[in-house]
Amino acid sequence: MKAVWYTQNGEARDVLVFGELPTPEPKAGEVRVKLHTSGVNPSDVKSRKARPVQDPEIIPHSDGAGVIDAVGDGVSPERLGQRVWLWNGQWQRPWGTACEYITVPEAQAVRLSDHIDDAAGACMGIPGLTAMQAVLLAGDLTDDLKGKTVLVTGASSAVGHYIAQMATLAGAHVIGTVGSQTKALHAQAAGVRDVIFYKTESVPQRIQALTQGRGVDCIIDMDFSTTTDYIAQGALKAHGTVVCYGSNNAVIPVTFRPLLWGSINLKFFLVYDLLPSDRDRCIARLSDMLERQQLRHTIGQRFSLSQTVQAHECVEAGQTIGQVVIDIA
Repeated sequence: MKAVWYTQNGEARDVLVFGELPTPEPKAGEVRVKLHTSGVNPSDVKSRKARPVQDPEIIPHSDGAGVIDAVGDGVSPERLGQRVWLWNGQWQRPWGTACEYITVPEAQAVRLSDHIDDAAGACMGIPGLTAMQAVLLAGDLTDDLKGKTVLVTGASSAVGHYIAQMATLAGAHVIGTVGSQTKALHAQAAGVRDVIFYKTESVPQRIQALTQGRGVDCIIDMDFSTTTDYIAQGALKAHGTVVCYGSNNAVIPVTFRPLLWGSINLKFFLVYDLLPSDRDRCIARLSDMLERQQLRHTIGQRFSLSQTVQAHECVEAGQTIGQVVIDIA
């Protein structure tokens, strides 16, 4: 099969190889998916640059969509020909989705509705599930968020765009941080009612103004190294909640007193490592929203498999609005 892989860490142009590798066969409990698309996420390029290589070759990317073309023992033959999207394709395993075929445990291939295209399917594994878990931790998708004010940091990012949509559908008043006017328009299209230009405005001061000094009920956060300062400056009301799925720095000084005296709830999660019950709940809710066509999907740039280097460089540049997707077939 055609595939892209690397054998050592480094820059995309230096280490990514496009060529032929053996087509995998499904083991018991597995399905093989003929991939049509592969999603490229920031974590994929970070792994290529820094995660230790412990296998002969690493095929990058965890997300993708395609059709099941073979099943292993114990898997119903009724799954043959089923359109699916994938999660954790390259989590704790060497071969991901930057290739023509992948084998995964049956549960990691989720049925994809006929009206959702393969590019959108390649957005579900990391962006879709991260957004869903974040909103569920913030207050579910029912009345728990209705009427609440939610700050979404990075509201124009692939994850943030889904979070904004989901929180808006749940009845929240969504405020979003963005870096440009173009990104502000993208965030507003997802339901963000107030945008804050974090590069030129004080985020805590704008939140204080927008909430009449109360602060927001919840912050859904992509960079805790920045948000911890927002909390210290009164951006979050007492007994508020922070749901965090990332940080630009590993070691973060924290001002403790505002957290303690504000009785602030901190919730952190890693989308690759959700508890089975949380994963099942996220997939069920996400599948229902897809079936109801409640979500908008934004594909930023598309590349061929042989252009995976350019796809990685595009993600690293951080200028594309929407998901970067590789078309395989």
